[in-house]
Amino acid sequence: MNSSSPEAAFARREIDITLETCPMTFVRVRLALDRLQPGAELGVLLKGEEPRLNVPRTATEQGHTVLQQEERGDGILHLVIRKKA
Repeated sequence: MNSSSPEAAFARREIDITLETCPMTFVRVRLALDRLQPGAELGVLLKGEEPRLNVPRTATEQGHTVLQQEERGDGILHLVIRKKA
């Protein structure tokens, strides 16, 4: 699959970093994003105040797009990040 194919835009990988602490939270997210094709989406489950602030902010600073932030009742936040083209 190449980055110009329609499938690349809909590809999604999910990672769970609820047990990680900063700075490893964004390190894990960045490694996962690096493995994706441009335009693909990464779902991230995270927990804790620092990751809630730092992961979306850092992803945006690096040119990625946060598409969704969904709060779950168990204190877990689900983010969907689209990798920059």
